[in-house]
Amino acid sequence: MTQQVLRSERAVRGFRNACLAELEALKPGNVHIFADGHGMVVQDFLHSAEAAADVIATPGLAVGERILQAISATQQVVGHNTNLGIVLLCAPLIHAFIHRKHGQLRRNLQDVLNGLTVKDAELTFEAILLASPAGLGRSEQHDVHESPQATLLEAMREAGHRDDIARQYVNGYEDIFDVGLARYREAVDKWQRPAWATTAVFLGFLARFPDTHIVRKYGRDAGTGVQEKAGGLLRNMLALDNPKSCLKDLLKFDSELKAQGLNPGTSADLTVATLLVSELQNAG
Repeated sequence: MTQQVLRSERAVRGFRNACLAELEALKPGNVHIFADGHGMVVQDFLHSAEAAADVIATPGLAVGERILQAISATQQVVGHNTNLGIVLLCAPLIHAFIHRKHGQLRRNLQDVLNGLTVKDAELTFEAILLASPAGLGRSEQHDVHESPQATLLEAMREAGHRDDIARQYVNGYEDIFDVGLARYREAVDKWQRPAWATTAVFLGFLARFPDTHIVRKYGRDAGTGVQEKAGGLLRNMLALDNPKSCLKDLLKFDSELKAQGLNPGTSADLTVATLLVSELQNAG
């Protein structure tokens, strides 16, 4: 068995573990095992994780192929968008892990991002249209409704100012490695409870910037309001020796957001990517 095949198998396990771990954490406003929401149930995401895992780490695929095949597989089992952001973030990470040339995942990832092609953009645009995410509009440059004339990295650079997933392509996943992963490790060390550490990562992203999924659908004021509330809850949570003490407040926030139709989906996607980085780094 070749090294690429072995790393592919490890990437499949890492991706699946990251998706499942994110669902086991209480993420206010998003779908999790404590509460469904937004017309979706946990089972939708479980089925999506399995479907995407079956193809996203296939040896020999380009990044754009990983994205399109994962979204196509997801659509076949759930029929609506449950994991576009997750797949967009995780496909380059998985590709970097499988085709690594250096010891550090982050360095390999930057090589992958720099090497993205126009074909990757074409396949990714197709995947985005297939998933049809909420709030998808038109763009003056690199519109997904049109054939791309630039590489996927160049297209993401144009969208980076309005989409935090696109921004990760531009900044080398800085928010994932320097913010999310650091918080996850600190919280695990403090509490020894990965699910609560995952909640801290999610709240950290939500408090760091207005969630762009919310902003696209409801405007920046809505995103800023959620951001401020998340920041207060995160500060309270990090001060606790037992994070379960804030369960009631988090569930209340969760209910409030879902009653208003506010889903911090981008923060959840960034959380999955953080967990995947942890999985891949541990896989060696």
